[in-house]
Amino acid sequence: MAESIDGTFETVPSVEDDTTRASIARMYDFLLGGSRNFAADRAAAGRAVTQMPDLPAVLRANRAFLGRVVRHLLAAGVRQFLDLGSGIPTVGNVHEIAHRHDPTVRVVYVDLDPVAVLTADEILAGDPYTAVVRADLRRPDLILDHPDVRRLIDLDHPVAVLMVAVLHLVPDAEDPAGILDHLHQVLPAGSYLALSHMSPPERQTPAGMSEAQRTYARSGNPLYPRRLDQIE
Repeated sequence: MAESIDGTFETVPSVEDDTTRASIARMYDFLLGGSRNFAADRAAAGRAVTQMPDLPAVLRANRAFLGRVVRHLLAAGVRQFLDLGSGIPTVGNVHEIAHRHDPTVRVVYVDLDPVAVLTADEILAGDPYTAVVRADLRRPDLILDHPDVRRLIDLDHPVAVLMVAVLHLVPDAEDPAGILDHLHQVLPAGSYLALSHMSPPERQTPAGMSEAQRTYARSGNPLYPRRLDQIE
């Protein structure tokens, strides 16, 4: 059983039972060289790479960005991280980087994908300074009120909110700017936001991008790339 976003409980498939449909979290894991993926994920990732040959390099650069952000914020004194749309805590994850610096840094991973949450729960078992929450980043109010978030994150002290490679999964109709504005209003002074977002590559053909978007849509996670001026 897992808690749903409306506060009720629902049955979700085990990681082992949900292997026939690609998961964007496991595709990401595979392309980063992780081991928490299955044949369907590898096949879908292969199709995405055919359509977007730069994808593995982009994901590695994105993961390197995450590492730099975490180390920079640790040096700035931050000791609380809220990773929204975290996927599977795979190669180069937040808590491993943070705990090499300070083993008491608190990290909460948040994702809506039950596969990512179940896998993360296995990885994080027994770590008192980390948690994974199944929640929808489009409802930041519910995330901040979640018992596991309240247990680990002290909203009287600065929080680092990480939204790395996730807002391009939120359509304009769901108001991604409004999500950020809400977080800005409720988080304490001295908090940080780290953001990365997909934009259409200059040399990617429209047809290639459209086909790649269809590949991700089949995994249940449509992509909404935005131009740099839109992201800004």
